[in-house]
Amino acid sequence: MWIDTHCHLDAAEFGGEQAQVQAATAAAQQGVDWIVIPAVERANFATVATLAAQLPNCTYALGIHPLYVPQAEEADLQALRTAIAAAMADPRFVAIGEIGLDFFVPGMDSGPLREKQEHFYVEQLKMARDFDLPVLLHVRRSQDILLKHLRRIKVQGGIAHAFNGSFQQAEAFIGLGFRLGFGGAMTFTRALQIRRLAVQLPLAALVLETDAPDMSPAWLHPQPNQPQQIPRIGAVLAELRGMALPDLAQATAANARAALPRLAALA
Repeated sequence: MWIDTHCHLDAAEFGGEQAQVQAATAAAQQGVDWIVIPAVERANFATVATLAAQLPNCTYALGIHPLYVPQAEEADLQALRTAIAAAMADPRFVAIGEIGLDFFVPGMDSGPLREKQEHFYVEQLKMARDFDLPVLLHVRRSQDILLKHLRRIKVQGGIAHAFNGSFQQAEAFIGLGFRLGFGGAMTFTRALQIRRLAVQLPLAALVLETDAPDMSPAWLHPQPNQPQQIPRIGAVLAELRGMALPDLAQATAANARAALPRLAALA
């Protein structure tokens, strides 16, 4: 009973349709009931929807990733709204994402690119509000600005993917109805802050993710990540929290369903 709440199964690193099927099947064999595949740009809206339709343990989200905002056009936002409206009839469609802000990449944290990122983020939050959908947030070095807009534009909640902020920022996201995604970074013993958060935060706030093919766990790095790694990543979290593995699996899966009600309706 595991759920990978964030996996870019359509990424080129998976090597095409046959490899994607193999990755999803291998995950299912390891007990991964569901995989959420977020879109990153207009060009892959249809791709993630098709993958989710073809693979029995996959769902999808639609959104424009902040790292794809520089080349995105204003028309892409209208295309996203149209795609969301159509996808509401598809039970495998579970969220708006991946959206957010990235202030880590040089040049993205100031000037016109920052303004464009914030514009795309705000417009996508409005779509989540209008369709009453949760969001999958990219939060790299941008937590406070993300939170500022979330306080102004009320959405259903969702998941702060690959959370790496402070305890106070974590509490703020939780207070706004979000769960926090933990994955491969937590498996590195030097990731002291992330591991502290994984122990100190309420269990009800935590969900698991791979971000495959990125964010490989310690035992796989530097090879590409795979959704079948979720149970082993979960085992690290269970050990850190002093929990039995089945209890951790059940709790994090329940948290994922609570964060993504349309996913819960599938189970």
